Amino acid sequence: MTKTFTQYNTAILACKDIFIKKMKDYGTAWRILRTSSITDQIFIKAQRIRNIEDKGTQKINEDVRSEYIGIINYSIIGLIQLDLKEDSRMELPSDEVSKLFDKHSLEARSLMENKNHDYGEAWRDMRVSSLTDLILMKILRIKQIEDNKGETIISEGVDANFHDMINYSIFALIKLEEENKN
Repeated sequence: MTKTFTQYNTAILACKDIFIKKMKDYGTAWRILRTSSITDQIFIKAQRIRNIEDKGTQKINEDVRSEYIGIINYSIIGLIQLDLKEDSRMELPSDEVSKLFDKHSLEARSLMENKNHDYGEAWRDMRVSSLTDLILMKILRIKQIEDNKGETIISEGVDANFHDMINYSIFALIKLEEENKN
């Protein structure tokens, strides 16, 4: 588990670095996005990964690693937007955004640690393509919750699905990194 903890932290730090740099370039323009738009952005990224996995080729010179990072960062944006639902500010101070990023990435990591305890790191025996499919399933679940105006009868909410997509994407990044080393 120590190895996973270290790999997880390395991956999330790389994501945060990109997140903060993009925020310096663009500000918090993403504050204009509704949850449904964030979900669609994640869908586009996950669908591109699946298409590349299925076809075995790509025409755009961006690797799938950058798409998983995008899924992580958009999922954190989604969680921040849920936190700030009643906050109408379009521009947020970078230190506040950095703290919110840390808050949500720590929540996701805590969830991962709890699930790894119970499941025994089963994700290490999964295919990256299965992680992609799980992300797509989570997106479809969020879309259904959105279509139901946020209401669920027995299921987890949107936030839980964002946390799961963060973790599945980090697992994919770890697995891709390990494949590159072999």
